[in-house]
Amino acid sequence: MDTAKIRIKDIAERAGVSVGTVDRVLHERPNVSPKALEKVKKALEEMDYKPNMYASALAYNKSYKFYMMLPKHESEAYWEEIEAGARTACERFRDFRVSNNVVYYNRFSVETFDKTMAEVMKQEPDGVIVVPSRLDVTTKYANIMHERNIPFILLDSYMPDLKPLSFFGQDSFASGYLAARMMMLFTPKEKEIMLMKQMRNGNVASKQQENRETGFRHYMRDHFPNVKIHEINLPLDEKRENYDSTLEKFFKGHPLVHHCITFNSKAHIVGEYLLRSNRRNIQIMGYDMVPKNAECLRQGSISCLIAQHAFIQGYACIDTLFNAIILKKEVEPVNYMPIEILTKENVDFYTRKNIG
Repeated sequence: MDTAKIRIKDIAERAGVSVGTVDRVLHERPNVSPKALEKVKKALEEMDYKPNMYASALAYNKSYKFYMMLPKHESEAYWEEIEAGARTACERFRDFRVSNNVVYYNRFSVETFDKTMAEVMKQEPDGVIVVPSRLDVTTKYANIMHERNIPFILLDSYMPDLKPLSFFGQDSFASGYLAARMMMLFTPKEKEIMLMKQMRNGNVASKQQENRETGFRHYMRDHFPNVKIHEINLPLDEKRENYDSTLEKFFKGHPLVHHCITFNSKAHIVGEYLLRSNRRNIQIMGYDMVPKNAECLRQGSISCLIAQHAFIQGYACIDTLFNAIILKKEVEPVNYMPIEILTKENVDFYTRKNIG
């Protein structure tokens, strides 16, 4: 028999029970005797019945509440694409009453992560997507979610010891290694380069950025050990005028620097300065196809961007929770995003891919 055409009536006749009893078994409802349950299970096995998971989930008529924990961010930032992808996924699954509640924490404040996660736990979520904070405090809430059987997904930074349902993000070490290789293809005879950071209290924003830098320095040490790497910090929340002043002083004092790199999505800070100051012999590499970066790329002050489809990451996180929690499907535990190189020649072809 074609299993796709098996009706509840067929199962009931095979098991010798009522249609209502089969319906209660399929939807895991109470008030089914052990004897009837065994009869239905035996019939299902004999008929090789494969339930329509979508239909079953719809019939269950339950709402599902997901939470997404993101760092506070500016307009046009990488995280906005993450949010847009998640919204699109929720729209696709609206018939299943899936909602995604986005909450924010200060990435440089473990206390705000702790406080915000505590509030999320009070809401009794069905699933959580979280950009991790410091390992110890993230572990605290990972343990709580495991105790409460709340599936959670790690986004951006992978911490395998936390045993998440799944992870989405780049292999950040490989990404940084590739960035160094690309830079030295552009400038194989460069003697000095600049590394732009944005720090607070001596810390960068994420473990991902640290791992990118580790990969970058690993490649440089192995292949270009004599190239001097100058670090410059453009502190977060400074005014543009202060950035310009710091950059002007740096480039005047380092005339041999013609190429720069940053491991965050703010390459446009340097790129826009280079355009305003008309320093056409200097370029910067950076991450993420946010609009300001894309414009600097088109105008030539950014040499290339490493992108990772933030929109698809946001979408995939919701899709994964949906498949695991609602459809009861197995999901991929580790999902590394492509390491994609964008230049002014191909940036306009880098768009959100069709999904679903």
